Amino acid sequence: MPELPEVETVKRGLAPAMEGARVTRLELRRKDLRFPFPDALADRVSGRTIVSLGRRAKYLLVDLDDGNTLISHLGMSGSFRIEEGAGSATPGEFHHARSKDEKHDHVVFHLEASGGPRRVIYNDPRRFGFMDMVERADLAAHPFFRDLGPEPTGNELGAAYLAERFRDKAQPLKSALLDQKNIAGLGNIYVCEALWRSHLSPVRAAGTLVTAGGRAKEQLNLLVAAIRDVIADAIAAGGSSLRDHIQTDGSLGYFQHSFSVYDREGQACRTPGCGGTVARIVQAGRSTFYCATCQK
Repeated sequence: MPELPEVETVKRGLAPAMEGARVTRLELRRKDLRFPFPDALADRVSGRTIVSLGRRAKYLLVDLDDGNTLISHLGMSGSFRIEEGAGSATPGEFHHARSKDEKHDHVVFHLEASGGPRRVIYNDPRRFGFMDMVERADLAAHPFFRDLGPEPTGNELGAAYLAERFRDKAQPLKSALLDQKNIAGLGNIYVCEALWRSHLSPVRAAGTLVTAGGRAKEQLNLLVAAIRDVIADAIAAGGSSLRDHIQTDGSLGYFQHSFSVYDREGQACRTPGCGGTVARIVQAGRSTFYCATCQK
């Protein structure tokens, strides 16, 4: 499933084609994806102008000029492509190609923009993605968002905040970081990477990073810095291209080539002088990759 950096990459790729454009028609080629489309969605979006694109956690947000926001989640296999004129260009060297089978084109935005007409097409073979509509003023109270923690790149995320959330918690550190109520948008890949960067074991209790008095230990400061850095690096790299994720222009992200532990079971740890080997364990049904030698 695409993680936060991948969704941010999609947002940035779509913005030039969609922001400021008028939706002449929203075409829904089926009644549902993972969930049924909201009532009268096509009529509510058709004729509206797209003011801006945003992102919250792993959700893509399309703000319309009537105060409504279209919420889109990519699920496991969802992707957007942009078509202009009579052709479709998808440049890039493919490692794991996305579906281009038109039978999986489920939603089509017919747009009129300053550069001429274009189409933005949502393709989703597995149909685990979904779309919803909400008034922008009510977005924070929407069931998808009301319990989300702060963004991993925002100023709200700090060691003092996590100390309050983790205090006295016996929950494994990795599980605590994946809890969207603690931090919004962190997923399995980048949690593994952040824990490796901060030399923290995924199985240690989250509460061990907090003093008896409730203050953050230095290890927690290092973890916050690692989270920020790994997300920033992944966004800068264009998102990972694990499985079938590609950028909207067809080119792949390449952060996966820089993974230090994720999917590197049995390989040498990249911490200088460590000498350890990357291991894989299963936590809550998810693969965890870490080095038991340098992550304590």
